[in-house]
Amino acid sequence: MNVRRLTPAEIPAVLPLVEQYWIFEDIQGFQEAAIRRELERLCTDPRLGAGWIAEDDRRAVGYLLAVFVHSLEHLGLTAEIDEFFLLPSARGHGAGVALLDAAEAEFRRLGCTNVSLQLGRGNEAARDFYRRRGYSERSGYELLDKMLRQ
Repeated sequence: MNVRRLTPAEIPAVLPLVEQYWIFEDIQGFQEAAIRRELERLCTDPRLGAGWIAEDDRRAVGYLLAVFVHSLEHLGLTAEIDEFFLLPSARGHGAGVALLDAAEAEFRRLGCTNVSLQLGRGNEAARDFYRRRGYSERSGYELLDKMLRQ
């Protein structure tokens, strides 16, 4: 398993995985050109965040994307895992742990004080994975959002 920082050169390999993730999570509106543009932006502006790709035998099998936010509540830079997906055939073989470890190492290096993520209510396999890695629900909070762009 090879995990490395996502660069613009790997975007074509990641795009089909992003599309599969959006299908899995029932996220509507996948537009390849728009996704490509935002991935390029993420890869070329380290202030926004970072991404990692996992390959097995030179084939992309997963990715993790994180964004950075400055938080008064957490007294500094925080990371949010925005998207994290592995092909079903790659699950349970260490790719997820390798991606998460690479991301967390970078978060620590950058001085992030916190890392968070959103998780679908019915995704028990992912919930178990994150719990084993030290993540827990934030008691008393729920996520609310509002789309500003259509």
